[in-house]
Amino acid sequence: MSVTFLGVRHHSPACARLVSRTIEELRPAHVLIEGPADLNGRLDELLLGHELPIAVFSHYRDEERTATSWTPLCDYSPEWVALTAGRAAGADVRFIDLPAWHPAFAGRTNRYADAEARYAEATARLCRRFQVDSVDALWDRMFESDSGAEEGGLAVRLEAYFDLVRGDAVADEGDRAREEYMAAWVRATTAASGDRPVLVVTGGFHRPALVTLTGTASPDTGGAGHGWPVVPAPPEGAVGGSFLVPYSFRQLDAFTGYQSGMPSPAYYQRLWEAGQRAAGEELVRAVAGRLRERGHPVSTAGLIAAHGTALGLAALRGHEAPTRLDLLDGLAGALITDALDEPLPWTRRGPLRPGSHPVVVEMVAACAGDRVGRLRPGTPLPPLVHDVEARLAALGLTPGRGRPVTLRLTDPAELTRSQVLHRLRVLDVPGFGRVAGPAHGTDPVLTERWEPRTTAGREAALIEAGGFGASLEEAAAVALEDRMRHAGPEPAALAGVLFDAVVCGATRLSARLVGELGAGLGRAARLGPLGEALHTALGLWRHDRVYGVARDPLLARAIDTAVGRVLWLAEGARSAAGGADPSRLRALGAVRDAVLHAGELLSVSRETVVGVCRRISADPAAPADLRGAAFGLRGALGDADGRGAAEAVRAAVGPGTLGDWLAGLFALTRTELTAGGGPEPLIGVLDELVGDMSEAEFLAGLPALRQAFAWFPPRERERIAARLIERRGVRGSARSLLRVTADPLLIARARNLEDQVERTLDRYGLRAAP
Repeated sequence: MSVTFLGVRHHSPACARLVSRTIEELRPAHVLIEGPADLNGRLDELLLGHELPIAVFSHYRDEERTATSWTPLCDYSPEWVALTAGRAAGADVRFIDLPAWHPAFAGRTNRYADAEARYAEATARLCRRFQVDSVDALWDRMFESDSGAEEGGLAVRLEAYFDLVRGDAVADEGDRAREEYMAAWVRATTAASGDRPVLVVTGGFHRPALVTLTGTASPDTGGAGHGWPVVPAPPEGAVGGSFLVPYSFRQLDAFTGYQSGMPSPAYYQRLWEAGQRAAGEELVRAVAGRLRERGHPVSTAGLIAAHGTALGLAALRGHEAPTRLDLLDGLAGALITDALDEPLPWTRRGPLRPGSHPVVVEMVAACAGDRVGRLRPGTPLPPLVHDVEARLAALGLTPGRGRPVTLRLTDPAELTRSQVLHRLRVLDVPGFGRVAGPAHGTDPVLTERWEPRTTAGREAALIEAGGFGASLEEAAAVALEDRMRHAGPEPAALAGVLFDAVVCGATRLSARLVGELGAGLGRAARLGPLGEALHTALGLWRHDRVYGVARDPLLARAIDTAVGRVLWLAEGARSAAGGADPSRLRALGAVRDAVLHAGELLSVSRETVVGVCRRISADPAAPADLRGAAFGLRGALGDADGRGAAEAVRAAVGPGTLGDWLAGLFALTRTELTAGGGPEPLIGVLDELVGDMSEAEFLAGLPALRQAFAWFPPRERERIAARLIERRGVRGSARSLLRVTADPLLIARARNLEDQVERTLDRYGLRAAP
């Protein structure tokens, strides 16, 4: 019995060649591959003749969590070569890793994410030893260059590399579970194979552990009667599955955030097909062509200089021919004449950072390539794909083609078309884009306009959306539930989900979505965004004439929860720098409207709301704007305490907080200012308070006062100005008083500066005699 363990780096051409040669030389009876074991009964689907890259997309959903995962494969993936070459050699080929839904993959969206990245100390030491900037540069030098990929010592060097990377590090719980499961497959296979050879192809990080586990333990069948380990099944009530999806080189590129393997997939595809020199020549052609297409000057002299620089760097670094990094460094040195705000991206791992030079961005894109995989017709697809295509055909909608569509939302048939398009939008399925329509619950717009958009990635997006449900309606509802769960207590995100739920057809959404919305609003921590969510929900509940959700229980529950939370947050707020906050004042305004117009929905009584407002308005530790707003809300709800706003403002605030208190009052009620009742109307008190301010106090308080009076529309501000002129006994036009030629704040600051200059001149006796 012979077991050969090959540790590989995912999507490495050198490792793929080694796998191919090993299968050709070893002629194994069994080839075991790191991949989802629950797909073993469907391996023929992978071999239908697809155009790579493709991926196995896996999804899982239960009451507690949702999870998605991808297992990408391209021509030069060692796992793909093991699968295809193993089958061609007549071997029994199996995947031996845990299914993607298993808790061992919690938090990982990519099965082939580089495990060694989590144990980076050893690779950092190697980078310092070989004087390279990144793990990718180290890997290219050791394995992918013509000298590094020589047949003789590649397997030995890979083994030594991964042994060093793994070292004595203790794998995390997820890796341990996976390695124990893969080891069980190896033991069962060796027990069944007799003296026939077995080849095991896994990520190099796992190889040392598998060697140890299979060398010290007896064969383990996992309880399966036929001798093979049991493939874990999802828990009862859970929903999950796997389907093939088209993938793209852009998705495979580490510079766009991909977690595993090699960057610059177009370069490595050419390296796999034709070798290092041909790949380098193609890289230079691709970069030059892309830059010229986008208007960046690339001269022949510049390319000659880049070639010379790359050759010099290769010689200096000990490379027989320029590697990918030699070529990129040469091109950057010759074509970029500006100072760089960010380091060159190939000197580290990870996606491009904001501020990267435009030429660098295009170079990275050229190296990534634009290849997109394609599934062979007849490949099994999730039911959602067929449901969507049938719905669009029935509604006369063609993704990516045709003229823009304008929908009258008051027409039931066209509202149905709108709901279908919105469901596709929330599922991120390309093909249509909305360019006009209602933006929130009280928006009076009654039409929508949709335009055809690119369909690139549409098939993959539909297949992946199939993880949410078998029908478009179900998938959209589950996707909204998922967004709701991830939004947590952030009201702005919750408001967005609420509006999307409505435009998708809220009356047919699940009760779970209702519960998630209520729970999220009940955990909100900021008044402003929570008030926006309440405003949206209340507007839809009261006024909707389009989507059929007026008086809808979904909205009623959200309104009740939001009102209670706004009151709780407002009473707990304390003074802080920053002045009046219009967003939190609008939140109390939304509470006012809810109590006045939807009181039957609320679990809190009007008396309870008034009691909260009394406490806030009398609390000196509360922010001044909330104290004013609470006083105004009391008045709006009919809580007269024997004194008007004029007396309240005189007793409650000083010069430094007058503007903030008024902003709160005006945001909730403006009638006190224009009502003439009482011996001391508010306009007179305000005139006295402002008149008693010193120049410094007035200048400090002017911005807040202007913000307070901004709550009045222009006509009401003009009436206030007229009353002020009348009170002062002067002649003039209120309209001209409001239409100043310069910013009043600027005028006030200029006057204050003049006063300071005059005082300074007086201090030193420098003022000129009159």
